[in-house]
This record gives sequence, structure tokens and C-alpha cells, in this order.
Amino acid sequence: MSIIDEIQSLDTSNPGGWSTPIKVGAAVMLLIVILVLGYFLKVKDMMASLDGLQKKEVTLKNSYASKHLKAAQLDDYRDQLEEMEIILQSMLRQLPSKNEMSDLIVDVSQTALASGIENELFEPGAEALKDFYAEKPISLRMKGNYHEFGNFVSGVASLPRVVILTMHDISLKPVGDSLLGGQLLLEGTAKTYRYLDEDEVAPADTQASGGRK
Repeated sequence: MSIIDEIQSLDTSNPGGWSTPIKVGAAVMLLIVILVLGYFLKVKDMMASLDGLQKKEVTLKNSYASKHLKAAQLDDYRDQLEEMEIILQSMLRQLPSKNEMSDLIVDVSQTALASGIENELFEPGAEALKDFYAEKPISLRMKGNYHEFGNFVSGVASLPRVVILTMHDISLKPVGDSLLGGQLLLEGTAKTYRYLDEDEVAPADTQASGGRK
């Protein structure tokens, strides 16, 4: 009897009566089924988990290498920070001090008048302390032509102290119908700045911290 005929005539209710080759073949098939089921039910998920862990390992190694490099350069960063603080303090000292501020505002106003500009409104407002400087708003309403405003800007830049004027909500419009060569009306707020004295720095820091809470 051939193997095929023997398989077709197997008595499934009596596996013990099967011939040895059939028993071996059945055992091999059963083992294959168990392995396949084991792979899909257990090993496949474990392989996916292993792949995720390997990617996480690469990410952690790269992060460690980056942080290690930064830690190795920490002293250099501190030195650079100290140099930047020295440069910043030097630049701040070029701004007017608290005692010079009132005279400086007068100088700015006089510079406008000397340039031919008519100051219809030049009113300094309340000063605001920031982290390391103070700003003072000035409400403006000035009348003049392009040439006079140009002379005003040039004159402010020529003052002995560094004067920073930033414009806020500024409008510039012609007076009357004539634009070319005619009068212009400038309205808005300018802000000028000064450095803080040593006795002002701590209160300004406290005020800034309180504002952040």
C-alpha cells in the first residue's frame, strides 16, 4: 500500500495504529503548526517591541551625546556669558542716567525747535522700570516739513549721550491740501530709555518677578 493510500485510509480515532512514517509526519506537521501559531501570537509582538526599544536606544544615545557635549563646553559658555554681560553693561552705560534724563528730554525738545519744528505737544509721561533699563514715554504733536524732521533726527543723533527714540502709534499727515514741500503733522508717542542705577536694579527685578506671578 502506498503512503497516499495509507493516509487516505487513516483511522483518526486510533492514532496509535498508524505506521511510524505517518506518526513522524503528523508530529512534524503539529510542530510546524505550533511554531507558526507561536510566532503570530507571541514572537511577532515581541519583535515589534524589540524594534521599538532599539529605536529608543538610538534616540537616548544621541540625546546623551548632545548633553555630554554641552556639559563639556559649559565652562566656555560661562566665559562667553560673562563677556556678553560686560559688553551689555558697557552699552547700557552709554545711555543717559537717572540724573541726566530730565536734561536730555529738554535737549530733545530744544533740538526739535532748533530744526524749525513747532512743538504743539511735547509731554513726558510716567517712567516704567524694566529688567535692566527704564523707559519714558513722551506724547508728541509736532508740525514741520520733511527737511525739518530730517534735521531733527540728525540733531538727536548728534547729542553727547546715546539717545534712543522709538515711535509708537505714530501718524504723519499733511497739514492742509499741499503735500510736497508743505507742512506735516506728526502725532503719537515716542519712548526714550536710560540705564538703571544700582539702587534701582533690585526693585526693578522684584517688580518684574511680581508681574510674572
